[in-house]
Amino acid sequence: MVNEEKIKQGVKLILEGIGEDINREGLRETPDRIARMYGEIMGGMEMDPAKPLSKVFEAENNEMVVEKDITFYSMCEHHMLPFFGKAHIAYIPNGKVVGLSKLARTVDIYAKRLQLQEQMTAQIADALEKYLQPKGVMVMVEGEHLCMTMRGIKKPGSQTVSTVCRGEFVNNTDLKNQFFMMVK
Repeated sequence: MVNEEKIKQGVKLILEGIGEDINREGLRETPDRIARMYGEIMGGMEMDPAKPLSKVFEAENNEMVVEKDITFYSMCEHHMLPFFGKAHIAYIPNGKVVGLSKLARTVDIYAKRLQLQEQMTAQIADALEKYLQPKGVMVMVEGEHLCMTMRGIKKPGSQTVSTVCRGEFVNNTDLKNQFFMMVK
């Protein structure tokens, strides 16, 4: 659970640490704004993917279902700077499908935490596998990391792509290629 008071104290220390006057007009309410912001962007810490993924429907379709271009915003756990991009999810139903918005909610649950992109990709795939019990799952995440673009190596526009396969996707090159063609 986000502790807004601790965040406010921490922001004041950071502002003082960089030589700012925490009492100047433009900064007086900054600790409060930052605390509320962290409550919003770290809201996934308290969320359980079982909730959205429990809304399933029986379906005869056992062909690949793809939800692509799911926008996400997350925070790198190494530098606490944003990374953002698109997630693409495929699964092969095993007699049941989930509401499409629930896939996007699952991405948000994991994105709204301090994260590593590679870890987030696996967490999404693992949640789908656990709660939907499909025949297969594939997740691809494309992200731009501000820790790479605005500091350090400073390579704006560089993209990190991570993929995770479960079930029938693991050894089936045709399924993987079909997924890649569908998301491009």
